[in-house]
Amino acid sequence: MSPRRLVWLLAFALPVCLLAAVMLGAVRLPALDVLAVLVGRDDGLDRLALIVRQLRLPRALLTALVGAMLAICGAAMQGLFRNPLADPSLIGVTAGASVGASLVIVFAGGAAGFIGLSLVSLGAFVGGTAAVLLVYRLATGPGGTSVATMLLAGIAIGALAGSVGSLLEFHADNEMLRRISLWRMGGLDGANWPRVAIVAGVSALVFWVLPRQADALNALLLGESEARHLGIAVDRIKRRLVLLTAAGVGVSVAVAGAITFVGLVVPHIVRMLIGPDHRWLLPASALAGAILLLLADTLARIVVAPTELPVGLLTALLGAPFFISLLRRRREYGL
Repeated sequence: MSPRRLVWLLAFALPVCLLAAVMLGAVRLPALDVLAVLVGRDDGLDRLALIVRQLRLPRALLTALVGAMLAICGAAMQGLFRNPLADPSLIGVTAGASVGASLVIVFAGGAAGFIGLSLVSLGAFVGGTAAVLLVYRLATGPGGTSVATMLLAGIAIGALAGSVGSLLEFHADNEMLRRISLWRMGGLDGANWPRVAIVAGVSALVFWVLPRQADALNALLLGESEARHLGIAVDRIKRRLVLLTAAGVGVSVAVAGAITFVGLVVPHIVRMLIGPDHRWLLPASALAGAILLLLADTLARIVVAPTELPVGLLTALLGAPFFISLLRRRREYGL
């Protein structure tokens, strides 16, 4: 399939999936009524309009933004590490966010924060950002930033964060343990318009800047020395990619919890379809990530309705078998 055709196909499928996410749930809404509300013709549809505008529409938009952000950041990390099995968690953002959220749950009870975010979300963002900055600092020396050292530092920080998290769980009571577990499963049930605005602001920056690094990422696929010979400021590109990924994944984890495998699976599938050219890989991954998470969240809301499954469980159920299949075929990727 040509890259252009795939991007257009995904761009057409995305609004369809958004409409399905608004329609489907514990209560199914008629498509024509939903469209009437969305275009402002909601006379006599007050109750349905309330459901659409205050519950389902912000959730659908937040889901699409989070999925797109995780996927495009995953594609960027795979390009930076030159490894199709890389994902944003390798730089410590998810592990740091988990510790930040656990600290708030155990010691602050997750009380309300500000600008639409709970203290748990703020703690997750601060923890994820701090972990990434520490990883980047450990990997940076007089000779520049080493990608291999960054990977090892991310593994070390992840292990340290896991130990701290286990210590917090040891001191937590049953209610705290349940809240920590639910947060780690990921979920979008806390969606609201302030959260949509926050994520939209960060995603606008990420979606504007990351695609502009496509040529640099293509050059990095040849190796750092070759990229430098082509005039790429390698260290500056590394710093930019890491900071953008930290911001994008950090805010996504803060509002939705730990949603795994989207940043790994989506870019890899897109790469198999259209190749490694980041000029097409990045936008296609963003669109496919939004669609995947919309479908997963819609399924999570209807499979055991009226109860909701954590969406992170469904993405893990999809991603884990796919990851195993990648490991079985690792020789094809030179791993």
